[in-house]
Amino acid sequence: MPEQLTQKIDIAITASNSAKARQKFLTAGFVHQGDLTIGGSTWRAPDGKLVDVIEGHESWWSDAIAAAQNNRDAQGLPIVPLAYLVLMKFRAGRLQDLADISRMLGQANEKDLTEVRTLFDREAPSERSDLESIIQLGKLEYQQGK
Repeated sequence: MPEQLTQKIDIAITASNSAKARQKFLTAGFVHQGDLTIGGSTWRAPDGKLVDVIEGHESWWSDAIAAAQNNRDAQGLPIVPLAYLVLMKFRAGRLQDLADISRMLGQANEKDLTEVRTLFDREAPSERSDLESIIQLGKLEYQQGK
């Protein structure tokens, strides 16, 4: 699946690391820009780039962050695996996040979809029917775009 190009960087942390992360950003010269409605904060780096620090409160966030350590992009940066990214965006519940999920899952292969479904079965079983609807909508949209 193509990597999404964005003007800012998103960093995922557990909420328990919030104070430590805030101190590290301040020490490194970042300027706090505000809080995120989904939990976390936005910072401006010394070079002017924006960084969103997204804080997770659920127990599975630690697993997501650990899994990212073994899933790196071409630059060597850790990337949250698709299944966890979908769950994070789903829990955020914003319209743009749901559109992102539809786009990502519409292009996903069966192996990736199985991983997403397995994670939802474990961490969000009551949301599984909504997930399936989003998958179907994404597939319809992706097929029409071809």
